[in-house]
Amino acid sequence: MQKDTEVKLTEKNTRPTSMRILVYDFLAAQRAALSLSEIEEQLHYADRITIYRTLKTFEEKGIIHSIQENATTKYKLCSDECDEHTHKDWHLHFYCKICKKTTCKENIVVQENIKGDFRIDEVRLFAKGICEDCLDETL
Repeated sequence: MQKDTEVKLTEKNTRPTSMRILVYDFLAAQRAALSLSEIEEQLHYADRITIYRTLKTFEEKGIIHSIQENATTKYKLCSDECDEHTHKDWHLHFYCKICKKTTCKENIVVQENIKGDFRIDEVRLFAKGICEDCLDETL
């Protein structure tokens, strides 16, 4: 897996350091978006500032996208189409009020080819409700 990660980082013009590989592999294994604190909690042996700088580099290079959730920023891997110029995360970000997880609902998208005398670089679509897992548990 490390070799694949090195290739993916290199393709995104990002030098594959051991910390970047560690953070990338950790995020790749997650279904939900995570905050800096949540990532730091799992990678407790890593320095918070180094994790933060890694996340910022990843965001600048189109490797991850950030999701604003109230006063917290959460991070999730981008699709391969994203790059350092354009994030293509035109999908719904969904927060579950029961399990408190934020997930990307990539099947619910905003149309990318909106016509007009303007250029859209980023769309942030956010919803709150009850996720499919928690909804199944309540039935």
